[in-house]
Amino acid sequence: MIDLTIIWAFIIAFAIAAYVVMDGFDLGIGILFPRFKVGSERDAAMNSIAPVWDGNETWLVLGGGGLMAAFPLAYAVILPALYAPLIVMLLGLVLRGVAFEFRWRDSAHRSFWDMAFSLGSSIAALAQGVTLGALLQGITVEARAYAGGWWEWLSPFSLLTGFGLMTGYALLGSCWLIWKTEGPLQRQATVYAGRLGIVLLLVIMAVSLATLTLEAQYYQRWIEYPGIIATAPVPFATVLVTGLFYRSLSRGKELAPFLYALALFGLCLVGLGISIWPDVIPARVSIWEAAAPPRSQLFMLVGAVIMVPIILVYTAWAYWVFRGKVGHEGYH
Repeated sequence: MIDLTIIWAFIIAFAIAAYVVMDGFDLGIGILFPRFKVGSERDAAMNSIAPVWDGNETWLVLGGGGLMAAFPLAYAVILPALYAPLIVMLLGLVLRGVAFEFRWRDSAHRSFWDMAFSLGSSIAALAQGVTLGALLQGITVEARAYAGGWWEWLSPFSLLTGFGLMTGYALLGSCWLIWKTEGPLQRQATVYAGRLGIVLLLVIMAVSLATLTLEAQYYQRWIEYPGIIATAPVPFATVLVTGLFYRSLSRGKELAPFLYALALFGLCLVGLGISIWPDVIPARVSIWEAAAPPRSQLFMLVGAVIMVPIILVYTAWAYWVFRGKVGHEGYH
């Protein structure tokens, strides 16, 4: 018999992963934006993401909406626990979107909108990382409801994951610019990618070690036998991909650094999945305990089977149409 709960868990995981991958690089460009020269460099960086940035956020809507519909108990617990960082994230995304449009229409105040674009991107990335850290460190649940305080989400660990996600997004953004631009901006992005890769690897190590102390199941999955047999390839693969990433940078490759950076994110997501599966709220609520009735899952699955391929097709088409480099004037 097909387990609809597992299917929906993977659909939501796919939506979140797609959002991190696709919206991550344009948030990263926003984080790095103040370091680019005013004028052609900033225009080129902005135009490299202009055709795709708003469509990337489709996956965030799918992930959040899918969680509410397919796992209503998880949604009812997670939302009040993480109201603060989630609201901050949404405000950051709104600020970024407004600034993106107005910097072209209000040239007299372009410096202000550039600052707002960078600030909104940084706030959104930090809030997303803090949200992840707060979820990993544990949410207080009693009688199928959130029982913690307003500030439970704030901790050194959640701030560390917030900084880590900002670093990862900045790495994706710099690698995107290596692929999509040329000249001084491309060389500058290469330098940033080399520095950010080292910082990200150190943060991954710090977060991984800290995670082991949060819940017993994390330690059992990663350190104790027999779990370590299945999980050991993940850190080794991370080191290998990092080596390949730096080799591609040293050889002047353009697309390869971006692909290796995506692979690093993929390995982090695999590690996250290993740590929390099959829970939707780690060590508190499993996907089956949080799931909607099977009839509701089946009804929504029909819509997902129709809409997800459509989203994939139009997203792929947009990336294909604007597959070239951004020229000196900032146009594809």
